[in-house]
Amino acid sequence: MRITLMWEARAVPGRGAELLTWARSQVLAREPVRRETFRAPQDRVLVMTWWDTADADGMAAELPELPEPDAELITRPVHRWRFESVG
Repeated sequence: MRITLMWEARAVPGRGAELLTWARSQVLAREPVRRETFRAPQDRVLVMTWWDTADADGMAAELPELPEPDAELITRPVHRWRFESVG
C-alpha cells in the first residue's frame, strides 16, 4: 500500500526562504519512495513524502514525519495529512 504524507507550514512574514531551507534540510529516519518540497504565496512550505507499507492498515502505519519548526519561525502549528493511494 502506498501512503502519502503532507506537511504544510506557514512562515512568519518574510521568513519563507528560511522555512524552505529548514524543511529541505530535515533528514528523516529512513528514506521515502519519493519526496517533494513546494513553496506557495504567503510564505507557505509544503513537503510531500510517499511511502510503501506492508501494514494491513497503511493509514495507521508508523512513518517518519518532519518535526515542527521552531515556534518563532511559523505563524501556526504545522498542518499534517495522510492519504492512501487509490489508483
